[in-house]
Amino acid sequence: MADRLLCITWGAPVRGREERSLDVFNEAVGYYGRCQQEGKIEKFDVVLLSPNANMAGYMELHGTPEQLNALREEDEYRRLLLDAAMICEDLCVVEGSTGAGIARDIELFMGAASRVPQTA
Repeated sequence: MADRLLCITWGAPVRGREERSLDVFNEAVGYYGRCQQEGKIEKFDVVLLSPNANMAGYMELHGTPEQLNALREEDEYRRLLLDAAMICEDLCVVEGSTGAGIARDIELFMGAASRVPQTA
């Protein structure tokens, strides 16, 4: 069951590269759709945000640690990230937990917090 995710965020397209940014976006959606159909990831979600000063949107790729680790080693995944880095600002990929993975991370956090002197 998917308890991990990769969150890929991006900012505004580089001026003058807006058309290419749509091409790369569509390639990424197609690739992640194929990855889901082939069982390489459990699912993916795409979010486009209203215009703001920080983030234009993000994609969440859900899977097991094994699925996501394997995905990160695929040439197509790496190529798409390189293409995206060329045409959008503030590209970022962050690992995270979801579902049952949250309980594990909270437990780890509680253990770490218990080793830190608490002040009021």
